[in-house]
Amino acid sequence: MNPRGLVCTALLAAAIAGTLFTAAPAVMPAAVGGTRVPSLAPMIRRVSPAVVNIATHGVMPESGSHDPLRDDPFYNRFFHSPPGEGPDEQPFAAAGSGVIVDAKRGYILTNAHVVDHATGITVTLQDGRNLKGKIVGVDPQSDIAVVRIDAHGLTQIRLGDSATLAVGDFVVAIGNPFGLPHSVTSGIVSGLKRSGFSPDDYENYIQTDASINPGNSGGALVDLEGDLVGINTAILSGSGDNIGIGFAIPVDTAKRVMRQLIEYGAVDRGQLGLSVYAVTRDVARSLGLSKAAGGLVAQVIPGSPAEKAGIHAGDVVTAIEGHYIHSNTDLRKAIALLRVGDQVTIDLLRDGRRERRRAVLANTLPDQPASGRIGPHAPSSRTDSAPRTPH
Repeated sequence: MNPRGLVCTALLAAAIAGTLFTAAPAVMPAAVGGTRVPSLAPMIRRVSPAVVNIATHGVMPESGSHDPLRDDPFYNRFFHSPPGEGPDEQPFAAAGSGVIVDAKRGYILTNAHVVDHATGITVTLQDGRNLKGKIVGVDPQSDIAVVRIDAHGLTQIRLGDSATLAVGDFVVAIGNPFGLPHSVTSGIVSGLKRSGFSPDDYENYIQTDASINPGNSGGALVDLEGDLVGINTAILSGSGDNIGIGFAIPVDTAKRVMRQLIEYGAVDRGQLGLSVYAVTRDVARSLGLSKAAGGLVAQVIPGSPAEKAGIHAGDVVTAIEGHYIHSNTDLRKAIALLRVGDQVTIDLLRDGRRERRRAVLANTLPDQPASGRIGPHAPSSRTDSAPRTPH
């Protein structure tokens, strides 16, 4: 019997039995054994209209000036370069996600790599509207960008506080992986303050096992209240497939970058003029510290804001603007989010005494040596065995 005959026979049998079924989605029962079953559906319904699809097109720059991430075969296949031709001089089309954070003014947070080299941007809302997007500002170092649309009836997401996250907290990722609109995955916070993936080292990622795939970039990572806690940005994978290690930019970082992008169109990072090293247990013991924490000042550049503030080599920086500094990388990241001209309050330990200094961040430093930047004295190198794949 041919396949068509088999189908007809099956339909006839079902009709005779009076049980001709139609497909229907599975529905979780409201209660099991008298106990109401918890569901994320109400929160997802409220938050999803704030998550958008971002489609871009453009032309890659000439060789030598393009983003090296696009050399990744997995990443590059979403840019539709013709077989046998490199991406450098070819038009591309790509897709990612974004999150509406200001419904009145039409501001959308997304990743810088989502709109990288884009000459045209189309934003698709959950209600099906396609709108032209305009880049407000891009900061490649934090991988944050702001796009603006002109539309009424937008829904914005509520910004949370990523500083309160703890490993084990439940989170939900919402985005458009592989072009599947408003896909939702759930998981937990697997780690915090992940970094070391790029030489700039401004990263402070939230690690999650909520599935993140190509197209999720720029989408929302929310807590169970529906508050935005992160912007999904990358996965760690050797093949490009999701293996349960995803990363999101903390919303606290995104907010600070976003404010500068909206006001100035770019991030103008200030410099303090310190070379800082980690406080190891041996260093802490030699300095008489109760714990190995903070940033040990190894060098102060003459004429820098740090010198003018009275900071000396041998001081241990413990807080910036009241925020605890656990390591030298924490110090560098804290300064990297501040703008030229900002006054910064610095708490430190000197010979066992607590002191406070104030400095005004500069744009450039006098005769700055290669090791004069805040943080590690040399660019960090990747130590993971599998490459990071951006989405």
